[in-house]
Amino acid sequence: MPPRQRLSPADRRAQLLAVGARMFAARPYEDVLMDDIAQQGGVSRALLYRHFPSKHALFAAVYQQAADRLLAETKLDPADSLVGQLVQGMDIHLDYFVANRHAVLAANRVLAGDPVIQTIMTDELDALRARLLAVLPLADESARPTVSAVLKSWLVFVQILVVDWLTEQTCSRTELRDICVGAALGALRPLLPAHLVPNWP
Repeated sequence: MPPRQRLSPADRRAQLLAVGARMFAARPYEDVLMDDIAQQGGVSRALLYRHFPSKHALFAAVYQQAADRLLAETKLDPADSLVGQLVQGMDIHLDYFVANRHAVLAANRVLAGDPVIQTIMTDELDALRARLLAVLPLADESARPTVSAVLKSWLVFVQILVVDWLTEQTCSRTELRDICVGAALGALRPLLPAHLVPNWP
C-alpha cells in the first residue's frame, strides 16, 4: 500500500477518482474491487466509502469526469472544415475509447440501462449534437430541426458501432473513424451547401 498522505477532502476525492479511472480502464468492471482501490489509493475502506458509497458511485463519477474531459477537448472551430471538425472529434473520442476499453464496455454493456450512467452518456451526446449544430453552415434555417435529428441518430450510430468494434475489432481504427465520418457526411449532404460536404474519404 502506498504511504498515506494527508490531503484535503477535494484532493483526496480527485486522487481516488484517478485511481478508480486507472483500475476501471485496466480491468473489466466485475473484476474491480473497492478493497483494491482503497489499497492503491493508500486509504482505508472506510475513507473510500466516505467519498464513494459504492463501486457504482465511483464508476459513475469516473465516467462523468471522462465525459467532461472529452467535451472540453472536443473543440469545434467554425473556421475549420466540416471534415476537419468531424475527424478531430472522432480521433479524440476513439483515443479515449481505445485506452479505456473496459470502462467504455462497462458503461455500454454491463451497466446498460442504468439510469445514472445513461444520463451521463445522453448528456454528453446532447452536448456534442448542440456543438455540431452550432458550427454547421446551414443553407436554410428551416433545415435545423432535421439536421438536429440526423446528428442525434448519427451519434447513437457511432456509439453502437464503436462499442461493437471494441468487442471485436473487425477493421482498423482508421477505417472505423472514416466509416463514422463518412456516415455523417452522407446523412448531412442533402441538408448542407454542396461545396461544404466533400466526398469521403
